[in-house]
Amino acid sequence: MNVPDVARPGLAVLFCGINPGTRSGELGQHFARPGNRFWKVLFGAGFTDRLLAPAEQEQLLDYGLGVTNLVSRTSRAAADVTAAELRAGAKALEARVTPLRPGWVAVLGVQAYRRAFARPKARIGRQLETIGAGSGLWVLPNPSGLQARYQLDEMVALFAELRHATTVAACHSSSAPG
Repeated sequence: MNVPDVARPGLAVLFCGINPGTRSGELGQHFARPGNRFWKVLFGAGFTDRLLAPAEQEQLLDYGLGVTNLVSRTSRAAADVTAAELRAGAKALEARVTPLRPGWVAVLGVQAYRRAFARPKARIGRQLETIGAGSGLWVLPNPSGLQARYQLDEMVALFAELRHATTVAACHSSSAPG
């Protein structure tokens, strides 16, 4: 089953996973595997005012958030995605992002980002490059429960840095002279 993008023009952040897992594919929902920490991290970082369930993914739009993937093909693990698929996914992502013009695109997975965008030394956090029609680019850890390098509190702190950047950007744009 296809996992449709949850997106519309003008989002504050468009989160970009690597590819849907098999459970997400079965349900048509992003980050649907029970061990995935995406929804907990969004809530913990203050992006949402309550913990959303994968079945409530469309409510992300109410928070100015969206979600997509680099690669649409489902797999048991992100490691099953080839470098060629990631490179093609980066080009496709840029094409999807251009008309949407989100403030930020947050790629979830530093290794996938490095391969997809040919940035072998990229690190977690804000990137110097932009994507699409000038959307900022941020790299965050993959929230998969299979990714053991980052504990939940570390991930929440890293996601909160992006949330702070969106708040600062929103304050600056709303205070601009009209």
